Amino acid sequence: MKICRYNEGRIGLVEGDIVHDVTSVAGQLPALRWPVEPGDQFIEHLEALKPAILAAKAGSATARLADVTLLSPVATPAKIIAAPLNYHAHVDESLVDAQIHNNVHVAHYEGFASPVAKFGVFLKSAQSLVGAGEGVRIAFPGRRNDHEVELAVVIGKRGKDIAAADAFSYVAGYSIGLDMTVRGTEDRSYRKSADTYSVLGPYLVTADEIADPGALAFSIHVNDEPRQNANTRDLITGIAELIEIASRVYTLYPGDILMTGTPEGVNTVQPGDIMHARIEGIGEMRVAVRG
Repeated sequence: MKICRYNEGRIGLVEGDIVHDVTSVAGQLPALRWPVEPGDQFIEHLEALKPAILAAKAGSATARLADVTLLSPVATPAKIIAAPLNYHAHVDESLVDAQIHNNVHVAHYEGFASPVAKFGVFLKSAQSLVGAGEGVRIAFPGRRNDHEVELAVVIGKRGKDIAAADAFSYVAGYSIGLDMTVRGTEDRSYRKSADTYSVLGPYLVTADEIADPGALAFSIHVNDEPRQNANTRDLITGIAELIEIASRVYTLYPGDILMTGTPEGVNTVQPGDIMHARIEGIGEMRVAVRG
């Protein structure tokens, strides 16, 4: 099942290039009482809502996917968790490119099993999240603002101290993620948390549709130029291990987003550029860059 949010927060079931308006299913969500539990209520109840979504499709209004404005398929994540330096070739390019490391964020991890073992994971502001149709606004003009395409994992239920062997039972689905960043000396969370610097889309593909998230080809072009091209089989720290590591420190909530890391080929974007990102089994998204 492919679920999108679009236009003014409507809920869509995506089939091919058609969006079926199934917004009515939101009426089946339980009433909220203050204080509200962290997380995304729709993602929390998505599995139970699947029959209602299919029923709502019958007789629903439809639109072409290309004609709607795609929002983030997750409306209210409690947090965005990201893995640094999780592909060997990106580690290598980070070591040799001074504009990436700035003599501060040096990618060496000698004595550790992986970069994640050395550096841990980091958090991005949940308010940085947008959908493909909203685009990226350059927050640091005059500096190097880079694209980083990666597989994004959406958590489906609350969990703490999750064992890697159980990790995939906590996954609601997958999306394409763009972890936008400005290069500099500042902390990662600051450089990557500007408004619009986390793009999720084009929709959420439920976990049952992705047989092996650890073997997905993905890429990004900027305008017509190929930039990044890799496969999730090359992750240094895999998805299940990332969930285990993150949940040791953070309680995970429905709608939490895990950005799994980017491969080599990171590079700058400018206002007016169009980013074309794709992941096998998920789809493609077009993201405009503006000033």
